[in-house]
Amino acid sequence: MGLEFKGDRPIFMQLAQSIEDEILSGAFGEETQIPSITEYSVAYKINPATALKGINLLVDRGLVYKKRGIGMFVSAGAREQLLKERRNAFFEQSILPVVLDAKKLDMSLEELQKMIRSGFENGN
Repeated sequence: MGLEFKGDRPIFMQLAQSIEDEILSGAFGEETQIPSITEYSVAYKINPATALKGINLLVDRGLVYKKRGIGMFVSAGAREQLLKERRNAFFEQSILPVVLDAKKLDMSLEELQKMIRSGFENGN
């Protein structure tokens, strides 16, 4: 667990996103247990209520579920759900603004595709 809280986003939201990132990376596989609320609160020096609030965000979305008396587990299909959500957000937040800017510059689809391909192949 190597999360550093920064910015003005609430800590519980940053924790939830960190767990999402670990699900996406495969660090937390589907149907595997995630650390407990106590473990998160101790590791990150945060209030257990804050850790609970972050994990409950994931529970509410069906990404994590509780096995009574055992702990919290990653739901089946959680990674695919996260990929879909993040790809949709990427489209809305990144692709659409680029397309609108390209149209303002009278760029053709082919020109835009060429620029994207170049950035994809030569980008860091």
